[in-house]
Amino acid sequence: MVRTNKRLAFTMIELIFAIVIISIAVVSLPVMTKITEKGIEESILQEAIFAASAELMGVSTGYWDERSMDDIDVSYMSRVINITTGVNDCNTSTHLRPGHIAQPLHRRCLYASPAQAALDKALDANITSLDDFDTAGVDVNLTITTVGNSTERQGYKNIYTSVIDVNRTNNSYIKTITSIIKISGEKKVKLSMQSANIGEIDYYKRRF
Repeated sequence: MVRTNKRLAFTMIELIFAIVIISIAVVSLPVMTKITEKGIEESILQEAIFAASAELMGVSTGYWDERSMDDIDVSYMSRVINITTGVNDCNTSTHLRPGHIAQPLHRRCLYASPAQAALDKALDANITSLDDFDTAGVDVNLTITTVGNSTERQGYKNIYTSVIDVNRTNNSYIKTITSIIKISGEKKVKLSMQSANIGEIDYYKRRF
């Protein structure tokens, strides 16, 4: 007589192990999904921070105000504006403000102080000032640019938009620049920096 050991079903132990493994997978799946979603959200937020930082750096390259170019034919980043109504803290003969260095081509005040109403305006298309970047209340698309029949997104990036606000309070020599980055219309990050009306030293006068 020949005996054969054919198994027609799982043993109880095997069934218990299978149930335990399936249970662990089912319970851990939502946790893994949540961790993945959190990682994606943090990556998107980091991209938004980078975008806002880049926007701020771009804005900061502009002139503090277009009126700093009023009394000269060429543009100098070293120009400083006297904006205090009724007070002139710039020497009318040397064009120096207290703290300025009395050296050629260093920081100088504007020859004539502009009227308050003329400040903070994007008046001249040939002069790039901080206020030219002001898009307060308007969402400006950052990432979508058409190249032939394709776009930069390539189907994976969200739509990033930027809102830049440049604000000077009354007679303040400081302008606050705020960059708000939105993703698909939802505000994700807001960064701010300040730019002072102190002018810069000409490049060829700098020493390293």
